Amino acid sequence: MEERIDIGFIGAGTVGTALAVRLKQKGYPVVAVSSRTKASAQKLAEAVAGCRVYDDGQGVADNAQLVFVTTPDDVIAAAVAGLNWHRGQGVVHCSGAASTDILEPARGLGALVGGFHPLQTFASVAHAIDNIPGSTFAIEAEEPLLSTLSQMALALEGSWVRLGAGDKVLYHAAAVFACNYLYTLVKLATDLWQNFGVSTAEATKALLPLLRGTLNNLENVGLPQCLTGPVARGDLGTIRSHLDALERAAPGLLSTYRELGTKTIPIALAKGKIDEERAGELEALLKEGSP
Repeated sequence: MEERIDIGFIGAGTVGTALAVRLKQKGYPVVAVSSRTKASAQKLAEAVAGCRVYDDGQGVADNAQLVFVTTPDDVIAAAVAGLNWHRGQGVVHCSGAASTDILEPARGLGALVGGFHPLQTFASVAHAIDNIPGSTFAIEAEEPLLSTLSQMALALEGSWVRLGAGDKVLYHAAAVFACNYLYTLVKLATDLWQNFGVSTAEATKALLPLLRGTLNNLENVGLPQCLTGPVARGDLGTIRSHLDALERAAPGLLSTYRELGTKTIPIALAKGKIDEERAGELEALLKEGSP
């Protein structure tokens, strides 16, 4: 195992605090923190033995060999600019969408710069601490920092993928589809349940076992074989009844249903349960009457 280096955090929000706690648990010395509000920095320090609170980012830069900038994305560049970085020091942000270009002021002073983004959803500090193990970390860095960050990802019981600067935005958009828009789809589903008198809370509770089963199939069966439902079966009659019911009860969802159904056809084809002829019929039905 490589020699552990002193780590600091500029920014003490959900991601910074969770990473600091987990890294400390894995034997990494977390020695310094600063934040926009001293209270949040003190809260992080209280959760991580041996961590000292500094009034500003320069205090962290002066006392840590590897500094994580875990501020909101839109202030990362400002948090890094104007600090006195030194050659060989590591400066790493945790943004999912931004490249290391926003760390150029640190790179210009000889620091090694990188990105270290946990591909995970963090609703709170407690949830973030629980969710980090098993996560994939997207790393943008050159050697020797790449090795340091990849070993850190493994120490956190995760895996890692290396991304280039031009990959980050699409990577983050993919995460939005898989995570944020899943919530949107569930909200649309629970809204439909209100048509037969079931509240959002009750509908969510009813749908959760289905969602868990869906994720279980995704993990254990994988794409495309995990796909079920009327598109997977080529069930034109059921899809037609869905379209008719939505037109009556929720016409605003018709275009979304048609678009998602159309995007599902290639998965059904890859699964092998429908042929090209049935795929064409499905596409024609889903596009029928669409704008």
